[in-house]
Amino acid sequence: MDIIKKLEKQVIISVQAMPDEPLYKEDCLIAMMQSVINGGAKALRLAGARDIINAKKLFDVPVIGITKPDKLPYNWKEIVYITPTIADVQSLISANADIIATDATARPRPKESLEEILAYIKSHNKLAMADISNFEEGVNARKLGFDIISTTLSGYTQTSKQNMESPDFELLQMLVKELDCPIILEGRIWNVSEVDKAFETGAYAVVIGSAVTRPQLITKRFCERN
Repeated sequence: MDIIKKLEKQVIISVQAMPDEPLYKEDCLIAMMQSVINGGAKALRLAGARDIINAKKLFDVPVIGITKPDKLPYNWKEIVYITPTIADVQSLISANADIIATDATARPRPKESLEEILAYIKSHNKLAMADISNFEEGVNARKLGFDIISTTLSGYTQTSKQNMESPDFELLQMLVKELDCPIILEGRIWNVSEVDKAFETGAYAVVIGSAVTRPQLITKRFCERN
């Protein structure tokens, strides 16, 4: 629980890149981690064992670990792709991630059930974060025993609100009101006022990714402005 306490009212930065992007290089992502920590990030969300191992070796902040494919499949809204199997969980535990995040949506899973994956995480004394896309999934994840619920997948499934422009504050508010665990706002946070609103709404912490660590997307917003 000390790990969870360290996240309270803090900004977590998702430092990730796809293998076909220039920043995927190991030294680039290490430099990015150092940069965001220098800027005040109190935790990291990382994809894959390589970067988690480096973060645990070099920095003294909690690490949320996930796995995801090297390239998103064409039907990514229909399938589970964030830490989908126990084998993925094993790789994150071996890398010493503090918190294991997994897709906890209602979509069909490729192998083990969500209950089996959660049981495996718990059997290794790791904290479990549920990445959900709608209210019902959040309620179900908490009933199963997840320690933390995150709005990560809102807007990225066929059964969630299709708002790709702003954070899902409505979902955050509903989860905060209903559930007795930390709720994290993640997804489409681009400015400080949205972080302030998240905390005012009751978010335990916020996760910011693209607005900080994806220069191609930041640049695109300036170059393709309306």
